[in-house]
Amino acid sequence: MLEPALAAAVGFDFGDHFALALLGFGVALFVAIGALSHQGERAFSASIFYLLLGLFAAGVLSVLEVAPIDPLAKPALLERVAELALVVAVFATGLRLESGFRWRTWRSVAILIGLVMPFSIAAVALFGALVMGLSVGGAIILGAVLAPTDPVLAGDVGVGSPGEVELHGEPRFSLSGEAALNDGLASPFVLLGILVAEGDVADRLGGFLAADVLYGVAVALVIGAGGGYLTAAAAVRLSERQLLDDKLDLYLAVPAALSLYGLTELAGAYGLVAMFAAGVAFRRYEFGHELNRHVHEGAEVVEKFGELAVILLLGSVVTVSGLGAPGAAGWLLAPVLLLVIRPGLVAALLLGSGLSIRDRAFLAWFGVRGVAALYYVSLVVAAGVLDGVEEATVFWTTVVCVMVSILVHGVTATSISRRLLGRA
Repeated sequence: MLEPALAAAVGFDFGDHFALALLGFGVALFVAIGALSHQGERAFSASIFYLLLGLFAAGVLSVLEVAPIDPLAKPALLERVAELALVVAVFATGLRLESGFRWRTWRSVAILIGLVMPFSIAAVALFGALVMGLSVGGAIILGAVLAPTDPVLAGDVGVGSPGEVELHGEPRFSLSGEAALNDGLASPFVLLGILVAEGDVADRLGGFLAADVLYGVAVALVIGAGGGYLTAAAAVRLSERQLLDDKLDLYLAVPAALSLYGLTELAGAYGLVAMFAAGVAFRRYEFGHELNRHVHEGAEVVEKFGELAVILLLGSVVTVSGLGAPGAAGWLLAPVLLLVIRPGLVAALLLGSGLSIRDRAFLAWFGVRGVAALYYVSLVVAAGVLDGVEEATVFWTTVVCVMVSILVHGVTATSISRRLLGRA
């Protein structure tokens, strides 16, 4: 016989874990709404509140002796939640980029993507192999999953909404462009690390370069750019004919992003690269229309609640044993990455870019790690290519780096932006 539902139980009963989860999520939504209200006037990023709330939830679960979700045994939840958050976030970031396709405008983005990112991967991989004792495949994977800077968290210091001219300077544009584009372009490096870990690089390298690099990136750009442009064209015409309700076009970015992402993934290409191209193409077609600002506002709301879900989930799965898995060397990587590797590479490689010292310092400091790193490391865990100890080391080292980045960059986002650029 089935046990009666708690809501129908006779006598005093104080609910179950589902009721506790509803209470926690409701409180989290209150915190999110409060944290996002007047965000620009606050000295702290909203992401800090989400992380602390998640860690508090982990503490409550521990006190109640409720086992948290094991991200190593069940990586799919964190992977999918992070993936969905990234889909909308990358598309929304593309919508914010107002500049045309001039080399002068995109030069810094190209350097950050083409030089800073691969050198960062190499530096982290070298640290992983020599200092942390990881295998070559594990070290490359660690470097690759920590390569992408985060479009959601970097949104606090990146370009503003369409039309906010004062928040569209070159360093903000470069930071946002890098954060959106490198989320997808980190995929081939992650796959390369998996290939090395599996041990058959020589036999599969040609297929990897053809299918996972050339085809994956090129097809994603074509589907994303074409789909974004056509979606914008259709939306404008439907809006002009009053066939698109003004109350509903606010969230047009969600179906546009999800459908184009799904189509790209079905084609065997990189959905996140397509999201960037789609957002930029949508913006370029619809540059002079009010609809773009409206669509962006809706996308930004979904983006922020996606960030809430991922970081809250991150905090809730943290355990004492998990934080001990990276060891001293893994914990050391966080300050090395954020204080040495990123600033050093940006300072050196952007030296002849024409950016001022303040602009370069801004880009050097805000190499925010976040949702994308969590997505890729969960994907690697699901692939099962590393042994148990190394898998735990790579996963929890990534978690530590993300948490440190959220705290450090969240605390300094407003103050450093004002000091270097004049306004947060």
